[in-house]
Amino acid sequence: MRVIGTVGLPGSGKGEAAAVAEEEGVPVVTMGDVIRAECRDRGLDPAEHHGAVAKALREENGPAAIAERSLPLIEAAAADATGDAVLVDGLRAPIELERFRERFGDDFTLVAITAPFDVRAERLGARGRDESDMDIEALKDREARELDFGMGEVIDAADVTIDNTDTLEAFRERVRGVVAGTAEVRE
Repeated sequence: MRVIGTVGLPGSGKGEAAAVAEEEGVPVVTMGDVIRAECRDRGLDPAEHHGAVAKALREENGPAAIAERSLPLIEAAAADATGDAVLVDGLRAPIELERFRERFGDDFTLVAITAPFDVRAERLGARGRDESDMDIEALKDREARELDFGMGEVIDAADVTIDNTDTLEAFRERVRGVVAGTAEVRE
């Protein structure tokens, strides 16, 4: 079973990549869902407290806490999958990458999805999922928090990088290649 992890800064296209995977019949495990569930368990609004709870989980349970909580979800998705792949949306920290590489070995492929800040900010503003998506300063703060987790190192360690600045269809086609296992992977 192949496990495909995605990493990218807010607005880079991770959600769109997950949507393509689902269209191709590949189950998706979203690491952010672990945090959203923990927010709800703590009686907190995920839209307001996502970052603080992610940080708290790592402080309380170690830096690999979110990856550790995701592993059973990934394995359950793999067991239920009709195909040969599972996509894990949203790696952020080097320890998460390390944990997945330890667990899945050569069956794990990390895909970095990249786009310049101004392109990502425009996308986030257009989707308007929450007010912070339309606030440039809040977006910069969110990005700084993500980079503090070590996301830049994870992006640099990717096996495949997809520059998401072309057309939506070109991006979706590249993601389909990764999901199908036909994309070129760095050695």
